[in-house]
Amino acid sequence: MQPKYKRVLLKLSGEALAGEQKHGIDFNIATDICKAIKECLNFGVQVGIVVGGGNFWRGRNSEQFDRSRADHMGMLATLINALGLAEVFKSLNVEAQVLTSLNMQPIAEMYIKDRAVEYLEKGRTVIFACGTGLPFFSTDTASSLRAAEIGAAIILKATMVDGIYDKDPKKNSDAVRYESLSYAEMLGKNLGVVDITAASMCKENSIPLLVFSIENPQNIYDAIVGRPVGTIVR
Repeated sequence: MQPKYKRVLLKLSGEALAGEQKHGIDFNIATDICKAIKECLNFGVQVGIVVGGGNFWRGRNSEQFDRSRADHMGMLATLINALGLAEVFKSLNVEAQVLTSLNMQPIAEMYIKDRAVEYLEKGRTVIFACGTGLPFFSTDTASSLRAAEIGAAIILKATMVDGIYDKDPKKNSDAVRYESLSYAEMLGKNLGVVDITAASMCKENSIPLLVFSIENPQNIYDAIVGRPVGTIVR
C-alpha cells in the first residue's frame, strides 16, 4: 500500500517505552516501535518524533518541587528517551538525529526548523527532545508546535489506549470510543486527550490528530497508509 501522508509527526509517550516495568526503557519494545517506523521510512515517509519523559519523571505530579524546576527535569527525561531511541534506530541501520530545544552540545544538536526539515528530506528520522524548551508547556504542545513548523500532514499520537473515549475506558466498561471528532467537540466535551494549548494550535493550523494504541506498534504503519485505526480529530 502507498502511504497516505508524506511527512508526519509521531508523539510517543515515555510510558510506551517502559513496557510492563513501568520505568526506564524496555529495549525490545523500543525496537518494535522503531522497526514499525523504519517500515514507514522505506516507503519514503518523513517521520519526526516528539517523545515524552513520563517513564523517568513527571513534573506535573511533583508538587514538592518548583514547577519550573520540575518541568526542566522533565525535559531532561525526554532527552534520555530521545537518545535511547536514536541508539535503537542505529542498531537497525536507520539514521536518526536528535534535536533539542535547549542547548545540550555536545550531547545533541540545537533545534533549528530549517535543519530539521533538511534532515527529514534526507530520509533521517528526527527526534525532538526537551519539549518546547519552556516550563508550563506539555510535550503535546511541543508536538503541535513542531508539526506546524515542519509542515507535518498529521500528528500521530501513540498512546496506551486504542482511541478517544467518552470516558476513561480503563475505569468504565461502558465507555464508548469515537471514530472521529472535531477539535471543537473534543474541547467542548473536555475529553483530556491533549491539553487546550495543543488542541488550539492544531485547530488553528488545520493539523489533524490521530490517536491510537502503540501496544501494537504496527498501528504506526497502518495509520500512515490510511487503515482505520484509533480516532481521528479534525
